[in-house]
Amino acid sequence: MPSTPNTPQNSGGFLDRFLNAIEKIGNKLPDPAILFLVGMVAVWVLSAILSNFTFSEIDPRSGSPVVINNLLTGQQMATFLANMVKIFTGFAPLGIVLVAMLGVGVAEHSGYINAGLKLLLNVTPRSLLTPVLILVAIASHTATDAGYVLVIPLGGVIFYAAGRHPLAGIAAAFAGVSGGFSANFIPSGIDPLLQGFTQSAAQIINPAIEVNPLCNYYFTSASSLLIILVGWYLTDKVIEPRLKDTKVEADDDVPTIDDLSAKEVKAFWLATLGMVSGLILLAVALWPADSPLRAADGSITAFSAPVMQAIVPLIFLLFLLPGVIYGYLAGTFKNSKDVINTMSKAMNGMSYYIVMAFFCALFINAFGTSNVGALLALKGAAGLKALALPAQVTIVGIILLSAFVNLLVGSASAKWALIGPIFVPMLMALGISPDLTQAAYRVGDSTSNIITPLMPYFPLVVVFAQRYVKKTGIGTIVSIMVPYCVAFLISWTLFLLIYWALGLPLGLQSSYIYPAP
Repeated sequence: MPSTPNTPQNSGGFLDRFLNAIEKIGNKLPDPAILFLVGMVAVWVLSAILSNFTFSEIDPRSGSPVVINNLLTGQQMATFLANMVKIFTGFAPLGIVLVAMLGVGVAEHSGYINAGLKLLLNVTPRSLLTPVLILVAIASHTATDAGYVLVIPLGGVIFYAAGRHPLAGIAAAFAGVSGGFSANFIPSGIDPLLQGFTQSAAQIINPAIEVNPLCNYYFTSASSLLIILVGWYLTDKVIEPRLKDTKVEADDDVPTIDDLSAKEVKAFWLATLGMVSGLILLAVALWPADSPLRAADGSITAFSAPVMQAIVPLIFLLFLLPGVIYGYLAGTFKNSKDVINTMSKAMNGMSYYIVMAFFCALFINAFGTSNVGALLALKGAAGLKALALPAQVTIVGIILLSAFVNLLVGSASAKWALIGPIFVPMLMALGISPDLTQAAYRVGDSTSNIITPLMPYFPLVVVFAQRYVKKTGIGTIVSIMVPYCVAFLISWTLFLLIYWALGLPLGLQSSYIYPAP
């Protein structure tokens, strides 16, 4: 890579100038940790102001008008201080990231991941790295949030090893994991989670209606191809060319791909055999209908299933096992202390993320406790309902509103719990099925994930990028991801409208109209 400044210099076109402006402005913002702190204080002040007003919007979670809680009262401040440690330690992404990275750290620093990438690059043409990476990113949704801690950093490693810009690899993986969150050809826990809220909302109109958990399965499966193609084009034709003048200064601990010795190749395959054996044991444990790893109803993919709740510990074990086997067989580990040292190295790289996670957890807690985010979501939904637009326009409006609300409320289930009870009955009255309404929501919910710094894993993506470009900031990541966001939003919306017009089935036991024929 040429030794030039870290800001992309391609300024010939409007898109480049626009994205460079976003990056410049974004990187002038305070450090992400300070940004979350400022945001928390702003929510406190806003809650104190709005708490003096009465709102007519009904909070579907309580059945009562939404009430803004003043966070600047003495009682609320005392509660905040008393619970600060719990808020931080209870921040879900923190545990997911740290536990998973302990196992991944062993696999990485032992050389196991390095060996696997070398073999992958030997069989995958350089030109096909992007679609393969996005495909893996989409498949990672099955393991809840695993893609954030596994696929995104590997995207940077794979591209860097192949002589391509690592930030482009991180961007492609981030686009597949987060921007294409609702595109998946493998059923996941998010399907029954959203279906539960959809069915409850639909029963406001029809108490007897039932919604299949896989009512969007065919559509989300077909969407996988769309996300791969659009993400592939953007990465190779827009993002990577724009990054060509961005200097790469990789950390010393970033894996490099060197030629493998016969000993290392043998160690890799034996270590992989160990991982496969672990997966087989897991499958055997899951096989009985009364397996303790299944939910009470026998489901494997339900959120209540112990196996779904154990995804992160399983990731830890399934990377620890081959990492240890490879390390001892290849000679990178001499004793147990070497294994622990690799875990320590992995945690050293997470120190900055831990600091950001502290302030992020406090901000998100304040936003939720105050009900400010709920109020904004409900007012947006009520405004859309009041417009009484044609069906197709209303569907587009739901997509756009969902994308906007996603910038304020990170959790997919929390957003749908808020606006689903408004959207679903409203569209049922217009003759639109709950299945189609949920599909529209999922499109909007996915596409703006990648441009909101309030998304809990966004700071982690910044940390991964800083391993290669030290001056990476929020503005850098947002400017890289804006083209994906816009392209996904437009193309996916059109895809849903065309899919609808062709009458292709959305999923199992699904319909476009209500009542179903």
